[in-house]
Amino acid sequence: MLHKRIKQYVSSELMGEGKQVELYQEEKEFIKKYELISNDITLIEKEPTTRFQDAYIERCDKETEEMLAEESFVFLEQPIDYLQKHKNEFLYLESNWLELIGLDAVSVEMSDVFGTYDVMVGLQLQKKFETSLKENLSKELHGDEARFELMFNQKDGMWDLNFALNYVQGFNEEMTLEEAFRLIYRFIFKLVERIEEGSKDVN
Repeated sequence: MLHKRIKQYVSSELMGEGKQVELYQEEKEFIKKYELISNDITLIEKEPTTRFQDAYIERCDKETEEMLAEESFVFLEQPIDYLQKHKNEFLYLESNWLELIGLDAVSVEMSDVFGTYDVMVGLQLQKKFETSLKENLSKELHGDEARFELMFNQKDGMWDLNFALNYVQGFNEEMTLEEAFRLIYRFIFKLVERIEEGSKDVN
């Protein structure tokens, strides 16, 4: 899972870069914590705001799920309340970095019912981790009204997970869309790390 994917990422980067690997804070902390590489390899931390620079981004219609427009990274500089002002839309983002933590893509929209910023992801995690996944989500989503929906998709072999970003530590109404997607990434990264940590199956 996470250990394996990060090791593979480091190996693929070393093939072209010699003894240096560029990555972000989450991956760097993870590698050091679990001592995944030898001491002669230098880890260079990238500027966090560049994580989704090469991401594929769509604005879509909530009702029809049709794409309204493909957007560039610049679009993510807008405040998150863009979704409040365009309640008929959801944002869809794909990135190579998401694959590292077992996500196929991330969608975010404003909930018509709860007025929260709802996140929808497909998470590649074995069915046997259901209890751990539920326990960690219950623990890490803060607030009396914190909620999530979780269902294992037999067809795709992954979890359909929905949760409200409002209850993730670090969220605030003033953040940009880019900051929101980074917060989602960090939340899922730490979630998968904790589940792995509680399991002997780290590969």
